[in-house]
Amino acid sequence: MFRPTSPNPTRSRFSPNSIPFGILATLFVVAASGMSQADDPWPAFRGPAQDGIATSTRLPVEWGKETNVRWRTELPGKGWSSPVIGDGVIYMTAAIPRDVAERDTAESDYDLALLLVDEASGELRKVSKLIEVTSADDPKIHKKNSHASPTPLLAGDAVYVHFGHQGTACVDRAGEIRWVSREHAYPPVHGNGGSPVLVGDALIFTCDGSENPYVLALDAATGKEKWKTPRPIDAPRKFSFATPTVIDSPAGPLVIAPGSDCVLALDPKDGRTLWWARFDGYSVVPKPVVSRSRVLIATGFGPTKLLAIRTDGSGEVTSSHIDWQVDRGVPKTPSLIAHEGLVYLISDDGIAMCLDGESGETVWRERIGGNFSASPILAGDRIYFPSEEGVTTVVKAGRAYEKLATNDLEEAIFASPAVAGDALFIRTEKAIYRIEAK
Repeated sequence: MFRPTSPNPTRSRFSPNSIPFGILATLFVVAASGMSQADDPWPAFRGPAQDGIATSTRLPVEWGKETNVRWRTELPGKGWSSPVIGDGVIYMTAAIPRDVAERDTAESDYDLALLLVDEASGELRKVSKLIEVTSADDPKIHKKNSHASPTPLLAGDAVYVHFGHQGTACVDRAGEIRWVSREHAYPPVHGNGGSPVLVGDALIFTCDGSENPYVLALDAATGKEKWKTPRPIDAPRKFSFATPTVIDSPAGPLVIAPGSDCVLALDPKDGRTLWWARFDGYSVVPKPVVSRSRVLIATGFGPTKLLAIRTDGSGEVTSSHIDWQVDRGVPKTPSLIAHEGLVYLISDDGIAMCLDGESGETVWRERIGGNFSASPILAGDRIYFPSEEGVTTVVKAGRAYEKLATNDLEEAIFASPAVAGDALFIRTEKAIYRIEAK
């Protein structure tokens, strides 16, 4: 249900003749959240601008296990990290049991590793083992999670690899270790999930476990702590798994970091909280997105809502800067897409919606079926919604709902897709596919 919360919202301080906020935000995300090489088509979780929007307009609409599949490569171990792509290499993480026979069991010792797959051929080039874990020391995870769910990040000649409470590493593009940090372990609930972002020399991620949740920045060159910002709320359920979003604002660059019962806007230089908002929700997963002058926050489990927050506030902005909220059909796990004034989302139980980004009003709402954890992507005028059951529904973007295709790989999908050129890369439970029109 749409519910306005501010009848006369204060507008952005940008003048009518200045660059629109949404464009500035996108430009800043591209510039600040990875500094990837020019030929890195998909350097981070959710793509070049980390918003789920691909530059390609010629991705295939239809495929199957034997149709429009250029190659399929079986992967060792288990992981739900999304593929990132640069220099002709696909990078993903996996937890690989030391006893191969125990691949699908929870009770095993394993290595947390980075997988390097050739983009053109699908050949598994290298398995770079980064962190050793014993089952006796590792807490149990949710049945839908993996020990390798955060997505790597490409930046310059480095790859940043994150495993939540189990540690963080930096390797070169060939997978050779530069540093490993395990100094910031915290008591997890259900495992790990959120991916890091990079602003300048600060590698930033959330550490929302069962106690004392905080946001952390490591020095990208050394892995040493730069700053640590505790959450200001004593939430009853403190655990969350959100990936931060870096945006520009009238106050300058901001790191938007949701967690249980609150979202923080942090100065990436020192971790100072510039503004924050309170809500009621835990186990927050969706990555925030920018819709023109607002940042959109899905509040996780509990009374799940979507909040549209203006970014020019200071201090607590709960009562002053939330322009609208939606409390029906909001995803608990998949992230959203905001594009050309519209917002697209898919609920965990398969209801796709399009909202007006200015008002929050529903443009269309359709049940497409299935269960959803992976985040959708937009390429050209098409939106790709991959389900846990392995079915990707392709829908035309715009104010009129039109389903274009349903494509079944018959393998579970929890990782979000990646794009390079005119090819779509989908990681399933045991493999990765390169899908491309023939």
